[in-house]
Amino acid sequence: MMEEAAGLPGTIVELLPRRLFRVALDSRQGGSVVAHMTDSVRRNFVRLIEGDRVLVKLSLYDVTKGRIIGRITE
Repeated sequence: MMEEAAGLPGTIVELLPRRLFRVALDSRQGGSVVAHMTDSVRRNFVRLIEGDRVLVKLSLYDVTKGRIIGRITE
């Protein structure tokens, strides 16, 4: 059985078409991924804008893509 990837903190740097977001990850040196919101985040009517801190779960098959699993509130 495959293990699930852990969520990584990041910041939304760009809003893309089709509900996609470019997220700069904190753990990578200048790395960014293209991410979409999970259904649970979308169902709760979470609005995301540039500069929001989010938690991203990377794809096991393509590390340049991921899912936003939540917003980080400080």
